[in-house]
Amino acid sequence: MFDTLKERGFEIVSINHAQAIVERDFPDAEAEIENALSDLTLPISEIIGSGGGEAKMTQRLRRGLTGAKWPKHNFEIAKTVDGVVKESITHEIDHVRRFENGTFALEIEWNNKDPFFDRDLENFKRLHAEGVISVAAIITRGSGMQAEMLSRVRQFAADNAIDSFDVLDTLEIDPTTRQRQQIKKWTAAGMPFQEAWSKKFATDKYGTATTHWSKLMDRVARGVGNPCPLILFGLPTSIIDMNS
Repeated sequence: MFDTLKERGFEIVSINHAQAIVERDFPDAEAEIENALSDLTLPISEIIGSGGGEAKMTQRLRRGLTGAKWPKHNFEIAKTVDGVVKESITHEIDHVRRFENGTFALEIEWNNKDPFFDRDLENFKRLHAEGVISVAAIITRGSGMQAEMLSRVRQFAADNAIDSFDVLDTLEIDPTTRQRQQIKKWTAAGMPFQEAWSKKFATDKYGTATTHWSKLMDRVARGVGNPCPLILFGLPTSIIDMNS
């Protein structure tokens, strides 16, 4: 399953018989997800790009899924007594696809705070328990990408001769006051500016407390989300384009 993605280096794990369920009951879902991910690219400029809001790569992936009939959806589960709603809970899911044999839910966690995994998995668990969804998926940074993030940032710094704050200004990269203070402290102690900026940038923006493969697998190992069938996707380093 997802052979094309595996060839590109995607990490793919099936939990609670999800692979058998998808292969048997949701073959179109497999094709649609694979199509959305197979041509995905991530320019290094987008990894470096500062500012808030959703990453451009995530936006492209969302547009592709939405165009393939995987829109955002709010599930509302209500408790009714004698026709009166006494309790109502809403679960917002980024991408939902309804098929003849059931419903498939999917979340993208490219670079959020890692507790978002708890939210996603608990939502999937509740919706599955209510018979609302049959299977779910999460897409996040793979272990290889996470491990190589600092080296890719270093390469970008070297390619762009980042040796001062003036160069960062030219590239429209604006470190925070706290980041500037730490970079100055490290350079004062003898660390080259390129290394100081790369280290501070990578650890701040893509640090261990963000959403990536090992944080997701830690939760799965603890049983968070059980017994919902899950397909987990780790984005590989191969999608990073160092030339754009």
